Amino acid sequence: MSSLPIVSSRGLYLRAAEELRSNEGQWAAYESKGHCVVIAGPGSGKTKTLTIKLARILSEDVHEPRGVACITYNNECARELEQRLQALGIEPGERVFIGTVHSFSLTQIILPYAKVAGMGLPDDFQVASNNEQRGALERAYDRVIARGDDPHTRWRGPLDRYRRRYLDRTSPEFLETDPVLAELVHAYEEELRAAGLIDFDDMTLLSLRALREHEWLREAIKAKYPVLIVDEYQDLGRALHQMVMGLCFSTGIRLFAVGDVDQSIYGFTGAAPVLLKRLSERDDVETVRLRLNYRCGSEIVRASQFALGEERGYEAPENAAEGTVYFHPLQGSYETQAAYVFDTLLPDAMARLPDLQYGDVAILYPAAWLGNILADAAADRGLATIRADNQAIYPRSSRLMRWLEQCGTWCCEGWKSGEPRFSRLIGEAYRMFSEALPTDSDRIEFQRKLLRIMWERRDSTISLNDWLSTLRQELLRDVFSRSRTLVDESEKLDDLVSKTSPGEQHEEMTLGQFCGHGEGNNRINLTTLHSSKGREFRVVVMFGMDEGGIPRRNPSERDLREARRLFYVGFTRAEEEVHVVCTKNKPSRFVVELAGRLEQ
Repeated sequence: MSSLPIVSSRGLYLRAAEELRSNEGQWAAYESKGHCVVIAGPGSGKTKTLTIKLARILSEDVHEPRGVACITYNNECARELEQRLQALGIEPGERVFIGTVHSFSLTQIILPYAKVAGMGLPDDFQVASNNEQRGALERAYDRVIARGDDPHTRWRGPLDRYRRRYLDRTSPEFLETDPVLAELVHAYEEELRAAGLIDFDDMTLLSLRALREHEWLREAIKAKYPVLIVDEYQDLGRALHQMVMGLCFSTGIRLFAVGDVDQSIYGFTGAAPVLLKRLSERDDVETVRLRLNYRCGSEIVRASQFALGEERGYEAPENAAEGTVYFHPLQGSYETQAAYVFDTLLPDAMARLPDLQYGDVAILYPAAWLGNILADAAADRGLATIRADNQAIYPRSSRLMRWLEQCGTWCCEGWKSGEPRFSRLIGEAYRMFSEALPTDSDRIEFQRKLLRIMWERRDSTISLNDWLSTLRQELLRDVFSRSRTLVDESEKLDDLVSKTSPGEQHEEMTLGQFCGHGEGNNRINLTTLHSSKGREFRVVVMFGMDEGGIPRRNPSERDLREARRLFYVGFTRAEEEVHVVCTKNKPSRFVVELAGRLEQ
């Protein structure tokens, strides 16, 4: 979450807007006046369009002290938007909220209004840690189902999905669709409240409930943020959609939403792409489609619509490179196939593209256990990798981890080059730790300590464990103790410190390796298909594209549609080459269809 004002941005955004003029869809979105939904395909420049539009709204439509709220899917999306806005001359301040729906709910609704809106939370409520959530579920399970059994493997996923799907706890739909799950949900939430806790799903549910019950609260949000911008709308779920319906179509907040039904791949978290479709079909909404794909070569754009199984009319610009799609049906185990990728496929690609670096390559796969096979094969050949899946050494979606990476970069030559600026690190820290740094003296003391610790450790070869441990002990421990909202981030830091401790697998990791500085950091990207969304690479290898992996065995019709979208999302990460690797006697049905249509 952050807040940003205008600082001499008018000239910058007007110049940037001229770059949109030649694209009919981008210009229509920029010129829109009322509610607008932008359907933005892969590589269509949607983030550029969104940020320039936001800058225009701030300059021309919303006058101080009012501002704009921009809700994003995750912290990584929020960071990218912040960086792009800074390039337009918009620096941190008080007029723009940028953050996740959970952050918006917590900081803009729950913290300021919980008591007066009658949310039933104690003044000192806390955000539950993972361990506290597990304990609450175990106690609820003991009450409702069976004492002594482990509920996490079988029940946690269904519980979370049920909570996100049926938002009204008094509705017949919630109570009767699955009475056992409904009772478990009630018990789990009661256990959290008894301990003075809320979890992330509670943030949106409590906020939605309060907005429904109190017209004055909706008007208060409108008074502060007369415009609501939503990025990746298709991924944000039913609670956000109902907030939008109430705030924008009942209260009168103006909506500018960006998304793509075809890239909805998070059904397991409650995403419902049909909500974006319905929104785009409203008579009181202007719907704009961005059809040009600036990322992928023209042949990859053409093939991507075969991968999706739908014709969307996407095109590459006239001057785009062609791009190439390769198929590699292989015999043998996944270990054998991984060896082929590193011994043959990648060397051949590097011979065709002499300036290709390992960091320009991503290997995508449907499940993290395939990443283990690939990581082992790369290590056997002395090749460095960086992972973005649930086996990664730390979650790159974590706002704290990304900030620590930037601090590490400053310590590894950044203090010389001025990138990142220390002032930017401090600004991000003040926003992230705002609850723990309420006064000027608190912030000045934090800045002084951070500068001292980092200045004394300007060395890319220093042990990452030593660097993190010092920051945690001398600076962050006190911040965490005074914040109700950073329990999860604190646990992530503790986990990374543990993994890099003496005797552990990553004990030799240096600060330079952590922040991508110095030798050994030109690393091959290993990522699940889900975690590849929003990213782009010159060469993409889609590994393990087999029936039973994508789609999984015995898929429902809904599962099949989402698996196809996932295949499409992975395919459209590539700029120049896509390599589809599958087992020869069991290729995915998507691979068979794609290959067949390309041969026609």
